[in-house]
Formats: sequence, C-alpha cells, structure tokens
Amino acid sequence: MRKEKDLLGTLEIDDSLNYGVQTKRAADNFSIKYKRVNTEIIRAYAIVKKACATANYKTGKLSEEKHGAIISACDDIIAGKHDSDFVLPAIQGGAGTSINMNLNEVIANIGLSYMGVKKGEYGRLHPLEDGNMSQSTNDTFPTAIKIAIIKLLRELTDHVMGLQTALQQKESEFADIFKLGRTQLKDAVPITLGQEFGAYAEAISRDRWRLYKCEERIRQINIGGTAIGTGVGATQKYRFAVTEELRCLTGYGLARAENLIDATQNLDTYVEIAAIIKTLAVNLNKISSDLRLMDSGPVGGLSEIFLPPLQAGSTIMPGKVNPVGPEFIKQIYYKVIGNDLALTIAAADGNFELNPMLPLVADCILENLELLRDGVKFFNENVISGIRADKKRCREYIEKSWSLSSLFIEKLGYEKLTEVLKESFKTGRSYKEIILESGLLDEETINHIIKNNTESKNNE
Repeated sequence: MRKEKDLLGTLEIDDSLNYGVQTKRAADNFSIKYKRVNTEIIRAYAIVKKACATANYKTGKLSEEKHGAIISACDDIIAGKHDSDFVLPAIQGGAGTSINMNLNEVIANIGLSYMGVKKGEYGRLHPLEDGNMSQSTNDTFPTAIKIAIIKLLRELTDHVMGLQTALQQKESEFADIFKLGRTQLKDAVPITLGQEFGAYAEAISRDRWRLYKCEERIRQINIGGTAIGTGVGATQKYRFAVTEELRCLTGYGLARAENLIDATQNLDTYVEIAAIIKTLAVNLNKISSDLRLMDSGPVGGLSEIFLPPLQAGSTIMPGKVNPVGPEFIKQIYYKVIGNDLALTIAAADGNFELNPMLPLVADCILENLELLRDGVKFFNENVISGIRADKKRCREYIEKSWSLSSLFIEKLGYEKLTEVLKESFKTGRSYKEIILESGLLDEETINHIIKNNTESKNNE
C-alpha cells in the first residue's frame, strides 16, 4: 500500500492501482451500480492529454523526460492497456473533474513506471503540475467528448450509407411488385413495394447527409480556454500549439472556437447533434413499424413480406417466428429518445460559466451513437438484406380492395362508381366484375387504366 494525500487528507492506495487519492474519493462518493465512463471518452481524453503535453513541451514548459513519460502513458491508454484503471461511473458530480483527475493520476503513475520510479512519487511527475499543466477539466473534458463524438459519428455514417444502399437494392428488386397502399391503416390506392422501399431509402439518405454535415458544429473546441474560457493559466503560444497537435493526432478538422467563453458554458451544440441522431432513430422506428405490419401473419395478418427468420419465437407455440429484428430497432429508438430528453434537460440546466451536468450529456449522446451504429449495422445485415416479398398476397389485396376503384372515376364518374361499389358491397362480388357485366368498360380498358396508374411515377 502507498499513502497519498489531497485537500481533504490522506488515504491508503493499493500499490497495484495506477489511480490515486482523488480518483479513490470519487469512486467512493459515486458508488452506484452503473456503467463506467464510456471508453471512447477515456481514449479521446488520452489523446487530448498527449496533445497538451506536447504543446507544453514545445513551448518550453515541460521537460523532455516528463514529456516522454506522459506520451508513453497516453499511448498505452489509447491502446486500451489500462481500461481497468478507469473506475468511475458515467454519472457523477463535478462537471467531469473526477474523470480528468482519473486520467491525470493514471498517466502520472504509468509515466513514473516508464521513468523507473515508484507509483505515487509525484515529485518526479505530478498529476496536476505536469499532467494537467495549462489545462482545466472545463476545456479538456469537452474537447475529449467532441473527439469521441466525431469518431462515432463517422462510424455511424458509414453504416447508414450501407443501409441506404441495401434499401435502394430492395427498391430495384421489388420495383414490379404491386401492393395496396395504406393511409391511416386503411386501404388506399396501389403502390409498388419498390416505391415503399425507395421512400425508406430517401429518408435514410437525408439522415446520412445530416450526420455528415453536423460534424462541422462539433469540430469547434474550447481547448486553451481553461476554467471559464478566459484562458487563465495557458499562454497564447500553448493555445495555438495544442489545437494544431490535436488536428495532427486525430486527423479531424478541429478548430479553436472563436468565443471560448461561449464554447465552455453553452451545450446547445450537443443538443443539436443529439437531435440529428434522434431523427435517424425516428426514421428507423417508422421503417421497423411498417416491416412488422407487412410481415404480420401468416394467417391473421398482412403477410405481404417475409422477414428473415432469426430465432424461434415461442416456448409454447411451435413454429412461431417473431419479427425480433424490427423489435430490436424499435427498442433502440425508445432508448435514444429517453437519452435525448435527459441530455436536453441537462444542457438547459447550466449556470453562468459552466454546465456541471456535462458527464450525463456525454454519456447520453455517446450511448445513442453506439446504439445506432450497432443497430443500423444489424438492421442492414440481418433484416433488410434478407427481406422477401409475397407477390401473390400483395396482388390479392389489390384485387379485393375497393381502393383501386378510384382509378375509374375519370371514365365512370363519381356517382356511377358509387353505384357499382354499393352493388359490390351488397352482393360480395368484385367491382371489376360488376363493371364488366354492366358493359361500362371492357377488360382491356380496365387493365390499361390499372397498369397506367400503378406504374412508378418517380422518373417523370
């Protein structure tokens, strides 16, 4: 065991641990059974610490030995070698200070080992004086969050692109399959199954574009603003150097915000990004709802399409297969909406120069990105790509529905068509049969009208 002290006193720390006294206090204080801080934040924060150390070294504030030790420690963290040292829950008080100190202490103790010095010998490499030099939680933590968001945004965008392609392929595959359109769950005029999937693809295409464009907002970082955005404790040379280092390390087009005070205290950018992510979830939920309905049956439902059978659906009803794929996506949607509401309230609840609820905002938005990234990949590979159509069932619904009769208004007139439909309802015979028997139209004309009005109009 080793003894470490802070403002509140002294604690004993197990020698096997790389974190120190402030992390131990935070872990004891926020001892809830909840998930830990997202590893994407930890890795991104190590990148930030690496950039800060190099900027301090280049501006003459950090020695070569300390710089080398910090860089080695950060590289290990980025590689995932010390994940067990980051023990704090994602929800915590202090605006992220505990997360920052967790990084500072772990970096210092790993760095000390590279220097051949025992853990806790902070006279050689100090968590705050060296690891946190020219920094504050209030500029490094938001910067780390934004780097993590950009990484996940790009991964999500790639999968959304794949989903769009899969939907477009189904649009082509189902282009000649006519089915009954529905409005308010009631029969409407005919549409092709391909047109429906084309509409889904178009919605996902908009999501893809929104995700791509929203990265521009999140690239604006407040690094160098330190405590409240005024830059106290950080030189101008450092501010320029650290931003450039971050651009080099990440490959992202990061830029220092024009107003560092604004960028430190206001979280509206996160709300904007979250809303765009939520919009994708809304579209996925709508598509999933449609697919569940079209797959319903096989006897008591629509049964217009066959979803890929992923697993047995019942422990008591043999042969039952449920639409678990769309159900999975719908539950992701519910979770995304809940997280979006939580982060929106948290973002609105800041005071003056800082929002202390940033840990919750970060956890919610990163979880949403991960959920949707993995969910979209699953939806594409396990649901959309394997959908088959029941052409016969689709055609049967069209022929039995009165909705198709609206195509004959121009030839027969509203009143005459109403009489035909009344007769159809009264006798149970199809309106097409009644039209033919009455001599109002011949079969060639009827088929011509149906064909002309059920072909895709998208290319006109």
